[in-house]
Amino acid sequence: MPQIDYYFATISPYTYLAGLRLEQIAQRHGASIAYKPLDILSLFDRTGGVRPAQRHEARKEYRLQELRRQAIKAGLKLNLQPMFWPCNPAPSSYAVIAAARAGGGDLGGLVHGLTRACWAEERNIAEDEVIKDILAQNGFDPKLADTGLFTAADEYVANLEEAVARGAFGAPFYIVGDERFWGQDRLEDLDLYLSGKL
Repeated sequence: MPQIDYYFATISPYTYLAGLRLEQIAQRHGASIAYKPLDILSLFDRTGGVRPAQRHEARKEYRLQELRRQAIKAGLKLNLQPMFWPCNPAPSSYAVIAAARAGGGDLGGLVHGLTRACWAEERNIAEDEVIKDILAQNGFDPKLADTGLFTAADEYVANLEEAVARGAFGAPFYIVGDERFWGQDRLEDLDLYLSGKL
């Protein structure tokens, strides 16, 4: 059974725009998904990327156009200037790590719920009550937001190191074996690869 290593950021609009397509692809191919939230800004710093706030105005303008177009294509509501962005991604990332360890709920739904809260619902995903609500909505014990924070923090850092070592430089980033796919707009290529057509 193939494994998809999924490097993502809970504050990334492109992670949000991926929706639940990754989970559908994995189900079609009998693949497992290893959810690996990371600090996207540190990933940019480590791999030659430029943080959004520091980009040239032309790049900032293009990003907004591209986000609008991709949201329409995905059929997802998107606020281009969300009230609570950027926020601290660590608490929501720790919750994903704790939920993955605990099992029993919908991890894909959890990740999408957190990103949707940021990019479509004007909710602050750095706040405990928001995280607990989204955990509960996806079948997890809300108390996971309060437990295992030190080990989750260690895994969060390890995910960044692993992503850099494996050649990831943005989010979402999907790796199967040595094959890398960057961005939600490469999910079709991932699907074709798992089908043996690429």
